[in-house]
Amino acid sequence: MTDRLYYDDAFLKSFSAQVVDIREASRADGVSIWQIALDRSAFYPASGGQPHDTGLLTATSRNGATLEVPIESVEEDDQGEVWHFTRKPLLAGTAVQGAIDWPRRLDHIQQHSGQHLLSAVFARELDAQTVSFHLGETASTIDLATSLIAHHSLERVERIANEIIAEDRAVTVRTVDRRAAEALLAEGRLRKLPERDGSIRLIEIADYDLNACGGTHVRSTGQIGGLLIRSVERISRGTRVEFVCGLRSVALARRDFVLLHGAAATLSISPADIPAAIERLRAEGKSSAKACQKLREDLATYHAIRLAVEEMIQDNLRLVRRVFTHHDREYVRILASRLTATVPRTIALFISAETDPARIFLARSQDMKLHCGEVLREALAAYGLRGGGSSDLAQGDLTKEQAEELSVRLATDLRTQLARPRPAE
Repeated sequence: MTDRLYYDDAFLKSFSAQVVDIREASRADGVSIWQIALDRSAFYPASGGQPHDTGLLTATSRNGATLEVPIESVEEDDQGEVWHFTRKPLLAGTAVQGAIDWPRRLDHIQQHSGQHLLSAVFARELDAQTVSFHLGETASTIDLATSLIAHHSLERVERIANEIIAEDRAVTVRTVDRRAAEALLAEGRLRKLPERDGSIRLIEIADYDLNACGGTHVRSTGQIGGLLIRSVERISRGTRVEFVCGLRSVALARRDFVLLHGAAATLSISPADIPAAIERLRAEGKSSAKACQKLREDLATYHAIRLAVEEMIQDNLRLVRRVFTHHDREYVRILASRLTATVPRTIALFISAETDPARIFLARSQDMKLHCGEVLREALAAYGLRGGGSSDLAQGDLTKEQAEELSVRLATDLRTQLARPRPAE
């Protein structure tokens, strides 16, 4: 089995090793992905919510030529062997120098140690136990077995966590057997215990938290570098808390600062005035939306009168069929409703073709014996589509070509069904 160097020194950036095994993991389009096993490695395999390390293996031949082998991912198999994934193979027995992608490792160290601390504070202060942890590319989350947490409680938890970071408490690692770990759990000193046999690796934040973990961690809380809770949301099994630590919190604070000042500059105000400006713009937006809707309705009314004049009654039926390519669906719906409410003996067959699929509307005036929803639902079923509505107004979506075809057919059928020739004088 690989000697896992990160267990003893999470800050180890480079190491020497020897290839002990290699196998082809996959092949696609002539490109192979190889798995390399080393006798010793500082590369962390994905586990316990913490992502894998990346980095580089370098092999040097007897004549001095070097081969650099990028490590793209690291995984542990069911037998406990650590495999390093790469696109370049190395022969078993090859001596290599390994180099960890240190910025990535440091980021993972800060986030993972920050999670231990944050979970401990939630458990101590709110009796909220962590049930899962995920370390993402931009933010990390913990899921807590508790209902949604009050804002002032979140602020208190965040403040306590950062006070402990500022105290720079020692973070130590030790390994105990299963029996000793169970005794610590029974005493209430160990927060949780994994369901596995053998030695148990414990991470301790001095005088505050003791937890079983196989991940990489800081040497003291000060190296976490600060902790910021970003958001909280309700999930099916409790509450999810998103947070960032260390250099991530600095990067996100800088990004937020740039966005905030950019928004303030756009509005020609100071950042402190943004909340009031948002409320003002929201109120103005609601007022403008109401005014715009009123104008749309007024326009639809005048448009409906014009259509009624353009399409005269024939055989006691006014059937208005139109395709609109420059009006949205909502306007066309309002227009169909206004037209059939304005004049009697009227059927509106309108198509809103501004987008694809198009939307077809069928509306009728109150004096017409027709159920628009049933008629349109049956017509759309012939295309394998669904639609419908009330007796007064119905709608459905289909392609522009299908809509044109259907409107022509419906117009013919409806005129045959509803038109009544005038009696001879």
